[in-house]
Amino acid sequence: MKFVDLGLIDYQKAYDLQRSAVSDVIAGGEEQVFLCEHPSVLTLGRMSDERYILAPREDLAARGIEVLSIDRGGEVTLHAPGQLVVYPILDLKKYGKDLKQYMFQLEETGIGFLKSFGIDSIRNPGKTGVWSEGAGGHKKVISIGVGVKKWVSFHGMGINVSTDLKLFSLINPCGLGAPMASVESLTGRPCGLKKAKEVLIEKIKFNFIEGKFQYNT
Repeated sequence: MKFVDLGLIDYQKAYDLQRSAVSDVIAGGEEQVFLCEHPSVLTLGRMSDERYILAPREDLAARGIEVLSIDRGGEVTLHAPGQLVVYPILDLKKYGKDLKQYMFQLEETGIGFLKSFGIDSIRNPGKTGVWSEGAGGHKKVISIGVGVKKWVSFHGMGINVSTDLKLFSLINPCGLGAPMASVESLTGRPCGLKKAKEVLIEKIKFNFIEGKFQYNT
């Protein structure tokens, strides 16, 4: 499994790299995990409801925020600088050939990631993603939406590290009306993307490479 840091990259360019990597893995090539952040962009998953975009399109355009329809599950999602975006291009035949189990394991990876920063987090039944747990109530920190082609995964997770949370007022995140949080907002301490990437790579290696894949039983 190869980890590739794409840095700050246009969403469409990252998507094109995903498609190429998916084709490579289908043909028997090496699994890859892309880590990156994007300029501000809204993406709409399959069957998304545009009423969850709360700002007029002309206002978004004036702020340079694109709106793109894409081939992942889930509703409207915001990507912006300070959010660690992770695209695992994995052969799911190696991991149980079960999409629900894969989603469970992505959440498990996110929970382990947040624990490394002293953040207690949970799953929220019926609502994909990872949520903080504490006196302030449940807030969504990690959004998850995936696509699969011939049992090879693409798209993935958006982890709010130092994201400007005010940007989420532009949407109803994932159609859930959920309050959003970031690593920095929950810890009260700065957290750079470099450190976040190092921690996340450790968690992915632990779960997917070292054979610690946990099954939802």
